[in-house]
Amino acid sequence: MDRRAFLASSAVAPLVAGGVAASAIDANITWLPAWQIREAIVSGKITALAVTDHFLSRIARLDPQLHAFRAIDVAGAREQARNADAALARGEKPGLLHGVPIAVKENVATRGFPSPAQGHRPADVASIDMTPVPEDSIIAERLRKAGAIILGVTVMPGMGIAVGMPDLAHHPRNPWNPEKVPGSSSAGSAAAVAAGMVPIAIGGDGGGSTRLPSALCGLIGLHTTTGRVPAANYLSAKLALTDTHGPITRDARDAAIVMQAIAGPDGRDMLSTMHPPAPDYRARMGEGAQGLKLGWTDDFGFAGKYFVAETPAIIAQAHEAAQGFAQLGASVDVPGIALEDFWPHVATTMAQYEGHTQPEAAMRAAMELRGRNRAKLDALLDHYDFILSPTAIYTAPSVEQWNADWKDQAYPPFYTAETFMFNWLQLPAISLPIGFYNGMPIGLQMAGRPDSEPRMLAAAAAFMAKFPQNRRPMVS
Repeated sequence: MDRRAFLASSAVAPLVAGGVAASAIDANITWLPAWQIREAIVSGKITALAVTDHFLSRIARLDPQLHAFRAIDVAGAREQARNADAALARGEKPGLLHGVPIAVKENVATRGFPSPAQGHRPADVASIDMTPVPEDSIIAERLRKAGAIILGVTVMPGMGIAVGMPDLAHHPRNPWNPEKVPGSSSAGSAAAVAAGMVPIAIGGDGGGSTRLPSALCGLIGLHTTTGRVPAANYLSAKLALTDTHGPITRDARDAAIVMQAIAGPDGRDMLSTMHPPAPDYRARMGEGAQGLKLGWTDDFGFAGKYFVAETPAIIAQAHEAAQGFAQLGASVDVPGIALEDFWPHVATTMAQYEGHTQPEAAMRAAMELRGRNRAKLDALLDHYDFILSPTAIYTAPSVEQWNADWKDQAYPPFYTAETFMFNWLQLPAISLPIGFYNGMPIGLQMAGRPDSEPRMLAAAAAFMAKFPQNRRPMVS
């Protein structure tokens, strides 16, 4: 069954035709943070089923234009919601995400949904394997345990599956302008959250693929400390040494709650068991940014070679936004940061990690450069709590331009100029929405030491409270 047939058979359309949810609850719930939705459900002000139906009706109305979802399970979502309501009626303790609708990037195996294998390029959308997987990934397992209602899986196009996109007509679209892309490869997840089809989605970041779509769609996107969110791939022996999964949200507290639900060691993932138990991501949320020492960089000393015509204006706007942390009691300096370009060295190490033996000289050069860059950042992070920069050096391009760009093998370092370094060095980073350039969203990146996410999220929450982004997309 292809995507279109799957969606047609999922019974979303009758929800809209029957008026379910649109008249049942206040439409303002669309833009509430997930933690407030959970509070409303747990307090009995609204049912999980009503909330689920509300967001399913929005998916039915908006996704035909945005193409964010690979598959949706209406019956399964409504059953999960009924079970959540029944659990509350029985007096059971609610989970961290009790009754909250959520979407999951399709490469994160989720029981009952298709999970196209990364790296397999279909001839067209109709040839994608839509066979549901029989069991949950660790992430999906933990989301369910936290009480989340998994509505569907989101499309992972372009950089996630292959160069370009075999079916441009069904490529995910940016809710701020549907002629443009939401980025890659967490494109569907970002589009779904930006349009208010779900309050939270799970993204995946192998070089910026959570942060970049979040920046291009006006959202918060978290690239986590490597190994903090466990994953187990039973089909491949590859260790995902640059890949992470994390939340895409509109609210920093939501991101902290999702991390509390999905982070922590699991014996099925060797990388995760190298860490102690996960920190408390919520405990520091009230600390704000007071006393933080922040360093700003335009380009880390090397990314200027990838700048395009709009980059200087984006940098200027991002730098101005960064100065906003001073209003929150932080200091913002401009240290000299002179890292060395990660490209093509990161490609050499990734190929080696994936089992493709590389020449010894190339590996030696790559790893020595990586060592120098990590040492420089470690020294900076001895002095600064976080390093600030632009997230993306461009705004979202048109679908057609995007497809043409990705057919050029030289494009990846342009796309990931400010982000890939942190995957390669295995350091966490977050993208925050800071407004618009030429009508499209742009982002501010904050990067720090391993396991600095609790403090990072506290600073993000204070920043977003001081400088909220309340505009709504064209398609929402």
